[in-house]
This record gives sequence, C-alpha cells and structure tokens, in this order.
Amino acid sequence: MGILPCCFLENQSADSLGLTGKERFNVNLREGNLKVNEVIPVTTDCGKSFEVKVRLDTPVEIEYFKNGGILKYVMRKLVKEN
Repeated sequence: MGILPCCFLENQSADSLGLTGKERFNVNLREGNLKVNEVIPVTTDCGKSFEVKVRLDTPVEIEYFKNGGILKYVMRKLVKEN
C-alpha cells in the first residue's frame, strides 16, 4: 500500500554498498514525477549515496503509488464516479 518497490542496479547489493540494514534511507521522489523504471538517487543517514531502479513498471502502477496504493486508488475512483 503505497510502498515504493526498488531494486539495486546491476552489480550492486547491500553487501557491495556496505549497507547493514540499520540505516535510514532518503529517497528522492522527484516531487512525485516518477517515470516507469526510473533510476533515482538514495542517500543514507550515514552519508552513503547510491542509485536504485524504481520498479513501477507501468503508468498505472505509478498512479497506484501516487494514490497511496491500489485500494486507495480504487476507492477514490469509485467516489469520483458516484
């Protein structure tokens, strides 16, 4: 529900980037103007920076994300139709 799925770029992993799982991540969402499979920057509270590929594979998935998930998207659409 409104979670941004991302994956590491080729030849990257948590280990190769020195990530422990205890970091907090700041993801640049480009003010909501995401594109299908876009590569976006991520920084950690430890100062590490890297890029990830956003796994929003279709324009519809981008709309679901912008609405906070598919359930909220469908509910808003139903309310708008009535």
